[in-house]
Amino acid sequence: MSVNVRIVLVNTTHPGNIGGVARAMKNMKFESLYLVAPKKFPHANADARAAGATDLLESAVVHDTLEEAIADCHLVVGTSARGRHIPWPVVDPRELASIVSPIDEEKKIAVVFGREDRGLTNEELHLCHYHVHIPSNESFSSLNLAAAVQVITYELRMSSLYSDQNEEHKPQWGTNWDIDMASSADLERLFDHMEQTLVDIDFLDPENPRQLMPRLRRLYLRSFPDKVEVSVLRGILTATQKQLKKS
Repeated sequence: MSVNVRIVLVNTTHPGNIGGVARAMKNMKFESLYLVAPKKFPHANADARAAGATDLLESAVVHDTLEEAIADCHLVVGTSARGRHIPWPVVDPRELASIVSPIDEEKKIAVVFGREDRGLTNEELHLCHYHVHIPSNESFSSLNLAAAVQVITYELRMSSLYSDQNEEHKPQWGTNWDIDMASSADLERLFDHMEQTLVDIDFLDPENPRQLMPRLRRLYLRSFPDKVEVSVLRGILTATQKQLKKS
């Protein structure tokens, strides 16, 4: 499992936290570290905190935006410490492991961690299929970044070890699927196309969008469409736009 799961850190402020995360990852045999616009990296403090896991820092992939970091991923999970205005599917780390475990190892998975002081923005969380919440002490709920990564990677590793001990591996949908899951980039193109079409038919007012697109994102992300299904949906949108031009 660890091969196809990447840990993504967004706008990390303190380089030592990046090193601490690398060490936590290596403890659990995870190797894929992605960084989105880190404040200071590379940095000596990151190397010092990594304590034997500097190879993960050297191979870390740095992107300017979260969209770039997850573009090729088929499942994206964002860590969230609090409830949001629009509820999103929320799981704890153990439930997340049970979701990830049946997914084919060829599919890419991202677990996204936000800024130390304020986590992920609503817009960033809307890029995710699920939100994962660590049920810590309500009166002292703040976990440092490396500790949060350690908890989640531990649960993922334990689930992977348990699955390896069982001969029968049940596919994600209970049967072998005929089409690859849509990637994050595929879905973003769908949402952009959908938003423009809804504006074209006067269903979405760009001056007063309310929560229409976030709710549609939640609907489609919850359904995990495959590549053909996304293509069909975009074909419907294209046909709609063509009919508008004829009228």
